[in-house]
Amino acid sequence: MFKTLAVFLIFLPMAVGLAARYLSSRLGDRACNLLAGAWTLIGLALSVSLFGCIGSGFDVLEVCGFRLGFQVTGLQALLCTLASFLWAGTTLFCPYYFRGHGGMGRYQLFSMLTLGAILGVFLSADLFTTLVFFEVMSFTSWVLVVHEQTRDAYDAAASYLGFAVIGGLGTLMGLFLLYNMCGTLRFDGLGEALAPFKGTAALYTAGAFTLIGFAAKAGVYPLHTWLPAAHPAAPATASALLSGIITKAGVFGVFSIAAKIFLHDANWGMAMLLMGAVTMFTGAALAVFSIDIKRTLACSSMSQIGFIIVGVGMQGLLAEHNTLAVYGSVLHVVNHSTLKLCLFLCTGVLVHCCHTRDLNALRGFGRGKKAFGFAFLSASLGLMCIPGFGGYISKTLLHESIVEYIELLEEAGRSIALLKSIEILFLISGGLTIAYMTKLCVALFIDKRPADCHDHAPYITKLPAGILIVTGLLPPIFGLLPHLTMDNIAALCAHFFEAHPPAHAVSYYSLTNLKGAVISLSIGAAVYFGIIRTLLMKNGEYLDRWPKGLDLEKALYRPLLMKWLPGFCTVFARTLASLFEWLRIVCEALLLRGSKYIAEHDTDARFSVYPKDNSERGVTATLTYGLTLTGLVLILCMAWVISRVI
Repeated sequence: MFKTLAVFLIFLPMAVGLAARYLSSRLGDRACNLLAGAWTLIGLALSVSLFGCIGSGFDVLEVCGFRLGFQVTGLQALLCTLASFLWAGTTLFCPYYFRGHGGMGRYQLFSMLTLGAILGVFLSADLFTTLVFFEVMSFTSWVLVVHEQTRDAYDAAASYLGFAVIGGLGTLMGLFLLYNMCGTLRFDGLGEALAPFKGTAALYTAGAFTLIGFAAKAGVYPLHTWLPAAHPAAPATASALLSGIITKAGVFGVFSIAAKIFLHDANWGMAMLLMGAVTMFTGAALAVFSIDIKRTLACSSMSQIGFIIVGVGMQGLLAEHNTLAVYGSVLHVVNHSTLKLCLFLCTGVLVHCCHTRDLNALRGFGRGKKAFGFAFLSASLGLMCIPGFGGYISKTLLHESIVEYIELLEEAGRSIALLKSIEILFLISGGLTIAYMTKLCVALFIDKRPADCHDHAPYITKLPAGILIVTGLLPPIFGLLPHLTMDNIAALCAHFFEAHPPAHAVSYYSLTNLKGAVISLSIGAAVYFGIIRTLLMKNGEYLDRWPKGLDLEKALYRPLLMKWLPGFCTVFARTLASLFEWLRIVCEALLLRGSKYIAEHDTDARFSVYPKDNSERGVTATLTYGLTLTGLVLILCMAWVISRVI
């Protein structure tokens, strides 16, 4: 049964995408949207049925000596269901959002291709299969980023593709190293096969290379710069997918590395903890300064991914006692995905009606709009982790995992300064989340509407309004019924991380746990009134005071890849090309000194690598020769790597 389900879920969406593209060209966008929407609902039902196949797996087609393997665990069934739910919501929202725009067939084609690829990632049984579908997903989702075909869209898509390609090559190198070490990449035997290498520099090196591609897709600092650019440039429905689930493909890779390669490894856990802490704070700080509503939500996604990575770090540090960290990480994935689906679809309403992302032009838009107001406020309160909403549950578990480890360090008589600093940064980042989401809510629902803005009536139709209401109901359901919803969801995923069920149910609304929420609320209020209302506003308008020189991509990555690296390669190639010429000169100087050959040639020209007369330079001084030698070296290096793997 699972084999049939997997084939349907992975490959049928791709066929549906092709059919939708054909229908769009023949019958128009309505038929295209009906087909795509119908399949996403069927796919959602099939994804839910995966929970009945947990523990199943199979292998198919052999590629380069590797077989594509598929399996389903509780975590993988959850992620597939989550992906199908987000695709159903965004696809049904498309007719409203794209009304009056072209390119619907192209969008649905690549949306369905991306859906099949990401389900392939989530159902993979080994890292090789994960990487194959991960790269397919990267290239198909690139079209979703560039869909608007604006200057910003092309720049953002170039950044997205650059990180995808370079990250994928890094991960491929890591898989070569892992396979060379233990001879397998399957999840179910990888940890045991790598046991002899535990704690070695070779294993950490392989793990670091493997992490690169997944961390880049997840938006982990410093590989995050594509994310704040891609989300605003893409259509709102694509932004919901990028933020809500495509980044989770990267998180799934991070989960796999932590649980299958570095299970209970404190050194790896500490590295993940530090990366997560920097990511959650940096993303929140960027969001505070932004006045582009989609960029604000994009930076928020980066910050929330940081919270999840902090949970991954705590899994390694807490070792056998990592249940709270596992539950917190998994549940924050669920909460963040559903919250960002709701928020980006609300943003789609804003862009559809007002044709702008500028917060100043959107002031007062939410007044009197019940469906929009309910959905946006519910998701905002969930993201702010207000008690009674789902975000509070997952963030409480993550915070409690940090507190638990601090207590273990105190019992062992070890220093707690670093972990205490991480806890403070955790609470500050939560406070910054409250501050920037409060800014958005005040701007949309309290500030006065600009005089030159005219609302569209009606601003939304019944189907998209219903989608907003459904997604807006999830945060309070998760928050008010945590033991019935959140705990059961997390328990399904514990096996993937080899985590044990908690000894007792967590008291989410105890005074101890509420204390963390109160601290973050206080910090958020201080930042909102002390910074946003004073330093980031003038005459009632929001200001973007973030220094432009702090753009990491423009300051470092683009010069590195477009100027410095090509320049280095040019010097290297020319140096390599001149080696034979220098060898000839040295041989003449040492072996032919005083001979008739020397007397018959011009001395000045003989000791010049590039003679003045280009016709006498010969093949060794040409660019073709230099590139040929460089290519030969690369071929020899690749042949050595392949020989080591085989």
